[in-house]
Amino acid sequence: MPRPAWVIRPEIQPGRRAVAVSDVHGNLPFLKGILEQVRFTPADVLIIVGDLLEKGRDSLATLRYVLELQKTHTVYTLCGNCDYIDHMFLEGGRPGDDAFRIGMTAHMDGPARRGSVDEQIWPVLSDFWRDTSVLLQMAEEAGLPLPGGPGDLPALRAALLERFPAETDFMLHLPHILEAGNFLFVHGGVPREDRLEELSAYECMKNDDFLGQGLRFQKWVVAGHWPVTLYSPRIQCSAPLIDQERRIASIDGGCVLKVDGQLNALIIPDIYGQDMSCAWYDGLPAATALDGQPPSDNPINIRWSDSAVEVLREEGGCALIRHPSSGRELWVPGDFIWTARNGTTHTEDATDYALPVSSGDRLSLVRETRRGRLVKKAGMTGWYYGRIKYDLES
Repeated sequence: MPRPAWVIRPEIQPGRRAVAVSDVHGNLPFLKGILEQVRFTPADVLIIVGDLLEKGRDSLATLRYVLELQKTHTVYTLCGNCDYIDHMFLEGGRPGDDAFRIGMTAHMDGPARRGSVDEQIWPVLSDFWRDTSVLLQMAEEAGLPLPGGPGDLPALRAALLERFPAETDFMLHLPHILEAGNFLFVHGGVPREDRLEELSAYECMKNDDFLGQGLRFQKWVVAGHWPVTLYSPRIQCSAPLIDQERRIASIDGGCVLKVDGQLNALIIPDIYGQDMSCAWYDGLPAATALDGQPPSDNPINIRWSDSAVEVLREEGGCALIRHPSSGRELWVPGDFIWTARNGTTHTEDATDYALPVSSGDRLSLVRETRRGRLVKKAGMTGWYYGRIKYDLES
């Protein structure tokens, strides 16, 4: 039977500011950066909407930072699908938990694997996460031998539970949904806002394309998991998507996962009200535009789900690519090109959009090439061909 969702309903006083972030993915500098930017204090409430860990190189340090932070601040951390893999490993798995087996498939090529939880999780630990895994980081810190195969994982599990009681207890006790006031927070999404305890926990954590499902809610549903840039085929933008009509806020800014990713914060002055604002931190060098430029027409946003390309030629630190599914040709930074295990050529998320820029606009610098600068403005990514003044403090 699927694991039911664990719902918490904390009492948050009216007028107390809530700050929601999602998909930190072990990026401690970004988490510290956004909390400093929004001036997070003990008077506020921090809600981490899942995927605090994994894929970034500071997973263990990030976990410990949150453990320390919650001693002096109010912090609620929900479970994301990546956090759930750690949970299932530490728990030892549940016989017949098909949701976990299917979830493993999302991190691997080929058919869903069967067998024990250790056999299912081994490819993720050994091939996909490796040194970014909080589990392997703990093992290395403790001087434990790194596992050589799934048969070594039971001993690793027992050792981690014994030597890291605070960290493993945190990972084993993450709720799936937080409901408070006029808001409901969940990593992936929910199909409804009543009978929440009857929902499948895993389907709340891994709920792809939540905004594309046409759902409407009475309360605000705040979700992460699906980087918001994936929703637009034209404009590459990592800023939160706030759908006032359907009352959905999607806040995953692609932190760690995207070259131009950012950590978004949804700022809610009163959990019992309707107002909210956004902030983000991308850790990129900053500059001021000295020239204006108009936006380009008919841009394209090449996303990970359709990222196969052909490289036509390379020049000036860029590659001219052809995107077969759209027939478009465009220049991308040369280091965006990568080769999949099956030998096909792909690009990181890419665009040919020339951003609308006015003189004096603040820009984040993603890449500088001889063909122009790939920059960000207000969360949007595109090309800028004018002059800039570097921010020496960035």
